[in-house]
Amino acid sequence: MIVTRLKGLALLALSVLAALGCWAAFTTWLVSDRVAYRAYETAPTCPDGVPERRSEDCLRTVTFTVDATKVDRGKRGGFRATLSGTPYWDGVVLFGDPGPVLEELRPGDRITGTVWRGEVMTIAQGDGRGVRQRTSEAPRDEPQMAAGLGTGLGLLAALALVFGCARLPGPGPHAWFAWRPYGRRLLILTVSVSVAVGLVGVWTGLVWWLVPAVEVVMVSMGVVLIYGWDRPEGDMRQTGIA
Repeated sequence: MIVTRLKGLALLALSVLAALGCWAAFTTWLVSDRVAYRAYETAPTCPDGVPERRSEDCLRTVTFTVDATKVDRGKRGGFRATLSGTPYWDGVVLFGDPGPVLEELRPGDRITGTVWRGEVMTIAQGDGRGVRQRTSEAPRDEPQMAAGLGTGLGLLAALALVFGCARLPGPGPHAWFAWRPYGRRLLILTVSVSVAVGLVGVWTGLVWWLVPAVEVVMVSMGVVLIYGWDRPEGDMRQTGIA
């Protein structure tokens, strides 16, 4: 009984943490990303002349020399270029994918980079008139992922709250709230749907405020299917499996 109640308290603590993560996703992550993207898109061009500091609130076009590149699809952070030739921004620049520019670069190539607030935002071959590639530091207008993961954390908070409360009375949770199979299935469902809806929202350009609604509907339908497909024998039966 004590162990079951301790597990319930742990789930309640996890619920609080997930709820805080949900709050942060919508009030900090989503908002800060949108503010940064708008600031980047509306930033003016820097005046001509030698820059006086590393970080500027304007867009500066500079010329780099490629010292080395790395294109490794099998590793995290496997897309990078080592650049030199500028007063402040030399070093390793990371990318989210190999193309269209990075995979074509060779040591000694001269490229054009766009710098904003002390970081390289884009690169382009030659004089910069061709195709550009964004770096990992470039702000992106992708609030759908923040909304999807934030909603997922909110749903996980609710899940942990319900399963935690079910364990507080002891000696064991009702069959509806057993970890196997229901808790595990609901956890997998919630995480999978939150990631999938966020990614699809980014790829399709779905307005971000529709993402939570779509996610809640899909998870709700999944809950109905999970409990309806494998109903416990006897609604009043209890189990000691936590």
